Amino acid sequence: MAPTSLSDLKRKNLFQTKGYINAEWVPAKSGKTFDVVDPATLEKIATVPEMGAEDTALAVEAAYETFQSFKKTTPRERARMLRKWNDLCLEHIDDLALILTLENGKTLTEAKGEVTYAASFLEWFAGEAERTHGEVVPVANQNQRILTFKQPVGVAACLAPWNFPIAMITRKVGAALAAGCTTVWKPAGETPLSCLAQAVLAQEAGFPKGAINVVTTLNLVAEVGKELCTNKLVKKLSFTGSTRVGKLLAEQCAGSLKKLSLELGGNSPFIVFEDAKIETAVEACILAKLRNSGQTCVTANRIMVQKGIYNKFADALAARIKELKVGKGTEEGVFIGPLTHERAVEKAMAHINDAKKHGGQVILGGAPMDGMGGYFLQPTIIKNMSSQMLTTREETFAPVVGLYEFDTEEEAIKMANDCEVGLGAFIVTESIPRSWRVAEALEVGMVGVNLGLLSACESPFGGVKESGYGREGGRQGIQEYLTVKSMLINVAN
Repeated sequence: MAPTSLSDLKRKNLFQTKGYINAEWVPAKSGKTFDVVDPATLEKIATVPEMGAEDTALAVEAAYETFQSFKKTTPRERARMLRKWNDLCLEHIDDLALILTLENGKTLTEAKGEVTYAASFLEWFAGEAERTHGEVVPVANQNQRILTFKQPVGVAACLAPWNFPIAMITRKVGAALAAGCTTVWKPAGETPLSCLAQAVLAQEAGFPKGAINVVTTLNLVAEVGKELCTNKLVKKLSFTGSTRVGKLLAEQCAGSLKKLSLELGGNSPFIVFEDAKIETAVEACILAKLRNSGQTCVTANRIMVQKGIYNKFADALAARIKELKVGKGTEEGVFIGPLTHERAVEKAMAHINDAKKHGGQVILGGAPMDGMGGYFLQPTIIKNMSSQMLTTREETFAPVVGLYEFDTEEEAIKMANDCEVGLGAFIVTESIPRSWRVAEALEVGMVGVNLGLLSACESPFGGVKESGYGREGGRQGIQEYLTVKSMLINVAN
């Protein structure tokens, strides 16, 4: 029988309800707290500290003091700690998945997938820790020798979103610790518990006191964010979230010229060409659009289908989605869980109503699921989408599929690129030449061909345009936390 509540945890101390500063579990200095709610039932599952600028400054100071010694550890020492953390994540996958499901809403199957995915970054960056090579530079002056080497940038602030609260922390923190940086984590207020559980395991893996600090907040997030951006002891900030907030953080970081990684909003096109296999297209679309109830960073937002197969694809997709079970993430057989918060339901309904107002035809779903007790929305398909609709310009972040029709490859590319962001895109085609042409023409950071996933620990993740800059994962990920130092040596007699 699948676990359904926190009482089912095998390892009880993975459930923590205080902030974590300098290896101590602490309340907020103000004594304030906020509640964490299960989005499937709207029941309170925990009360955690509402930390502010004062708490954040203490966390940064602890990280800075530890950095003075941690930066001198060898890459192999850091690699061993990361591998140990990876092993602990996989050992406790059931407990970590349950905590994640209860605070986020995703199914236990998806939650276990996230834990595995999150752990993969720890293993990957354990390897990358020992591959931060410098170089010997050919010289013009024979009386000199020039070489370069890499050093950790300093204290790194890692701000994670609520949709992947474990994986987005390990993807950032794994790279930072591998590089020799110390860290301050700021999880989303909706999902702090998964992050706190990771702090338990990271400390157990051997990272020293002060290398890992966790600041929890829901209502004081602007105050905490400003402290991280303006505190001169913080040398690097990594953020995953909206473009609006990313721009604000960049502005606040400008005063101290912090190194930044920003993975911001997307509006991913999913392009189905007439030569595509319908079954392949449908399954890829379901994964790209409905994984985590449509709440992924690269969720397919504009489903573009070539005219010759538009209706056939719409019918096949509707038939397949009708087979998917909606319910609590802890229930057996559920594929689509609740949205994580009430604002998501409100935004999705605004998009649905706007599409209907502008001529969209709802052929499946289209309304909240009354009587379910949580933030549930019917899986929805809308035909006859057009450029004036909200979904064309904004991420819906819900299980709402908007189907756009196009005639030619050139038209599809123009439609796909007609937005201010460029995180990911998907192409479904049996033509290898077309897949190359379109992938190269799309103004995005990542392209998936004949599949519905865009991320792996060994692949760099990030976007272009207003989807931000910097890369996470891949061999590029650790470079975001390093600086290059040149050394010039006089070798003249």
